[in-house]
Amino acid sequence: MGQTASQPAHDRSLRVIGAGLSRTGTTSFGAACSYLLDGPCYHGGTQMLNSPESHIKRWIEIIRHTPIKSEEDRKALNEGVKEMLDGYVACTDLPSNAFVEELMAMYPDAKVICTVRDPEKWWNSLAPIVEKGNLTILSWILAPLPTLRMFRAYHNALDEGRVGELYFREGEPQRPTRAMWDRHIEHLKKVVPKEKLFFYDVRDGWEPLCAILGVPVPKDVPFPKLNDAQAMESFMQASMRRGLMAWAGIFLTAGAVGFSAAKYAKVL
Repeated sequence: MGQTASQPAHDRSLRVIGAGLSRTGTTSFGAACSYLLDGPCYHGGTQMLNSPESHIKRWIEIIRHTPIKSEEDRKALNEGVKEMLDGYVACTDLPSNAFVEELMAMYPDAKVICTVRDPEKWWNSLAPIVEKGNLTILSWILAPLPTLRMFRAYHNALDEGRVGELYFREGEPQRPTRAMWDRHIEHLKKVVPKEKLFFYDVRDGWEPLCAILGVPVPKDVPFPKLNDAQAMESFMQASMRRGLMAWAGIFLTAGAVGFSAAKYAKVL
C-alpha cells in the first residue's frame, strides 16, 4: 500500500476497471497498470487512507445512494462515482470494484480486469479479520484520528448499500463470507460482456497483463510486488498506537484541566 494518494490527471481517462476483490494483489496490479498506461491509478485503500477526511466523507455520501431506489439515487451515484474516478487510467479495490456496471457505462472502451487467486487462500487471509475483528473497540481507538474515525461509517455504508446488495443474503451473516468470492465472479460474468472481461493473477507478472492491454512487455523492469495484507496490518498497528497515544493525551489534558479547576476552586 502506497504512502501517498495518486492525483488525477485531467488529460487521462479510465482504461482499466479493476474488478478484483481486496486481498487479490490489487496494490501490485494498480502499480503495474499505472506504469504500463503512464498515468495515475486509483487504489481504494491507498486513496482513502492518504487523502483528507473530506474524501472518505464524499464516498460515504455516494455509497448511501445504494441500493438504487429512484432516478435521483441513480443520478447522484453516477455523478459521484465519475467525480471521484475521472482522471485516472485505472482503478482497483473497494469502493470502485463495487461499481463495475456503472463504470462500464461511463467508460465504454475500458477493459474489466478481475485480479484472482485461490479462493480458499483468499478467504483464509480475510476470515480472521472478519470473524475476530471487533469494529466497536477499533472505532473507539481510532476516534481521535482524522479520516480513520470515518472508517466504521464507510464500511457500514458499503454493507448497507452496494456490498450488501451484491453479496449478502437474507438469513445469512450480514458480513463478508466465503460465498462472497463466488457471488462476485457470478456478478461480473452477468454484467460484463465476455469480450471485455479478463481474469488475471498478479503472480503471472507482466506478460498476460500486457497481452490484455495490448502494450509491450517492459524490459528489465521488475513487476511490482507489494504485499496488501502486510502493508495494511502494519498501517493499522501504527494507527492503533497513534489512536491510543491520542486518547492518552486527551485524558492527560482533561486531568490537568480538572486538577487546575479544583485547585482554583479550593483557593476561592
